[in-house]
Amino acid sequence: MAKTIFFSVGEPSGDLHGANLIRSFQRRGADVRAVGFGGPRMAAEGADLLFDLTQLAVMGFIEVFWKLPQFFRLKALAEKYFAEHRPDAVVLIDFPGFNWHIAKVAKKHGIPVFYYGTPQVWGWAAWRVKKLRAYVDHALCKLPFEEAWLRERGVNATYVGHPYFDELHSRVLDKAFIAEHCDPKQPLVTLLPGSRTQEVRNNFRSQLEAMKKVRRRVPEARFAVAAFKEKHVAMAEEAIRDAGMVRGEGPTIYVGKTPELIEAATCCVAVSGSVSLELLHHAKPTVILYHVSRFAYWLQSVFRRVPYITLVNLLTAPELFPDKVGVYDRRDSKDAHVLMPEYLTYEDKSDDLAYHAVQWLNSEAARAQLVERMTTLKQQVAVAGASERAAEYVLRELGGASGVAKAA
Repeated sequence: MAKTIFFSVGEPSGDLHGANLIRSFQRRGADVRAVGFGGPRMAAEGADLLFDLTQLAVMGFIEVFWKLPQFFRLKALAEKYFAEHRPDAVVLIDFPGFNWHIAKVAKKHGIPVFYYGTPQVWGWAAWRVKKLRAYVDHALCKLPFEEAWLRERGVNATYVGHPYFDELHSRVLDKAFIAEHCDPKQPLVTLLPGSRTQEVRNNFRSQLEAMKKVRRRVPEARFAVAAFKEKHVAMAEEAIRDAGMVRGEGPTIYVGKTPELIEAATCCVAVSGSVSLELLHHAKPTVILYHVSRFAYWLQSVFRRVPYITLVNLLTAPELFPDKVGVYDRRDSKDAHVLMPEYLTYEDKSDDLAYHAVQWLNSEAARAQLVERMTTLKQQVAVAGASERAAEYVLRELGGASGVAKAA
């Protein structure tokens, strides 16, 4: 019997995970109709989208505030669909600010809710676990420590693994492009300014300042920008001009070549996000920047409960929930284990970004040691199959399959 699953997915990365989950249903021969909110990747896999929610991927109070009317209309649209069609299940992926409302509406209509890739309530506001307990029937966790943490707090949680690794393991890279950009005599530094427009706006200028400082100390270095979409190319070009760089002085900008530019790079300068898992997959030395307003910096100091903002660093933290939470300090021995130096800041940290890049460019031994440590962690956590395990779990709960595999 056919099953209708309503998806609510609002991030570009979630669109990718949703598409892979739909594909996993199809591989099992399951008669599943995917509808709801998602993005172009899900649509390409046959999802019947009521709205492309990835268009509204925003962050920060002001940006969310201006889009509230659209979110309210979409919530009403979902409730109308639930009342008129009553899907067999709702699958939420990331985007908690909006998806909490979708979960609540689904529960009101008695529709089982699966949260695939649960919000990181353990990291920012543990009180939100009450929402998971109240509105989510099945929490499918991406990180190994989440299942126990959530179960201790009354949530029906299962660790299936991080779906991002499914995409990374299945990618076919453009080897000719990589070979063209690999030159030991002219090492490549890849700048990754983020997938959201706001991230590019907040971080790219600092990355450019770091680039200038690296170039002064390593003049043979080359620089490339991995832009997420064409809109970001125009933003990057404007920032390059504002930085006083004439033609030929700025980094070369590419769209749609992020994996290749990571693989070809000697090291990277990135914005915090799921890209850290991609960088781990490639075992690529990387320094992380996340530039926020002074107010946002203060706010995170109040609510953040974990020592780092980068997932890769959390996976190596000797203590995940310390009594006192600060920020990474490269001069502090407590942060010596960190694989990706990270700078959550409202200040100019271009000196620190350049420091790490220069260290990796000038010291093959330092770079090799870090690559070895990253490779060890990669072998432990970068396991593919999350989409398959999640699909199996959902189908079993809906009566369409038996048994469920857990992540290794």
